[in-house]
Amino acid sequence: MVEPKFKVAVQRPATGSIFGKNAYEMEREALDPIGASIIEVEASTVDEFINSSRDADAVIGHNRRITREIIAALEKCKVIGLGSVGADTVDVDAATEYGIVVTNVPDIFIEEVADHTMAMFLAAFRRLPEMHRMTVEGEWAKGRDLLSGFPRLWGQTIGLVSFGNVAKAVARRCHAFGLRVIAYDPYLSELEMSSVGVEPEPSLIRLLQRSDFVSMHAPLNDETRHMLTNRHFSAMKKSAIFINNGRGPTVDESALITALENAEIAAAALDVFEEEPITADSNNPLVKMGNVICSPHVASASDRMRPEALRRMGREIATVLTGRWPRSAVNPGVLPKTDLARWQPYPQTRGPNR
Repeated sequence: MVEPKFKVAVQRPATGSIFGKNAYEMEREALDPIGASIIEVEASTVDEFINSSRDADAVIGHNRRITREIIAALEKCKVIGLGSVGADTVDVDAATEYGIVVTNVPDIFIEEVADHTMAMFLAAFRRLPEMHRMTVEGEWAKGRDLLSGFPRLWGQTIGLVSFGNVAKAVARRCHAFGLRVIAYDPYLSELEMSSVGVEPEPSLIRLLQRSDFVSMHAPLNDETRHMLTNRHFSAMKKSAIFINNGRGPTVDESALITALENAEIAAAALDVFEEEPITADSNNPLVKMGNVICSPHVASASDRMRPEALRRMGREIATVLTGRWPRSAVNPGVLPKTDLARWQPYPQTRGPNR
């Protein structure tokens, strides 16, 4: 048996090994040709994972948080690959310090999340769960009476907190509904927003005060954890609807619960929560509130999402292992743990104005 050229370690899922006829099929499309072998690590503790992964050339960030302790023990690792947009399951600062590139897939399921965002907030605005209940319970006349007290959607304002890929896709959809779109993102130039018909709002508090709908799109990091607190929800309109299809911990959930209970805001539409998963015996008030619509962290799901994310992750890992720079590095400032002279930029397949 030929010894693999590269070892790629991954935590074995809690449900057991997925090795079989099509195991890691998508990742292996790019990894097999370079002689990289995926090794499942069965580990219930950090020490067990370290002992089995110490000599790995790459780590796939599934099923286990990749902490500083793990990263410091990886002797050969050049890349940690993620099949997600968010990188909060990896200590990116530690990876950068130890010369390990962290890759993600920031552009695979943008349209799905944007669609889910629109579906959630429109359902909350038009009170669809309540309309359904009235219909099946024979309260036919009450629906029109209820909705007759609400303004029409056209001309209202939606505020986007952070203006990344998903928020941009949401903005395109909102324009089609006649909404005024404003956005807060201190890391983007105003031109990047205004050039696509979105008004920059440099003050987060003012954005919240102006918006009829607030959609949260900030990534999760030390700066954005509990980015929205009691102070922020109290600044919103009492008629406002809050939407979060991004990351649950960007919001102080207790503050959101208080705002909903005290009618400081009208409703919420949530695909994410501070602690997941929510089970039947979870004691989370949000899932029991009549003015909250919930879904189980599924905004990115479609028949192409998972295969494409895994395929792309495999390509990114293979790219790094063969001495090239990946398309999507979470930590672009890292000094890779390799001969820098070998590193090549990712090949450009399109012109400079892509």
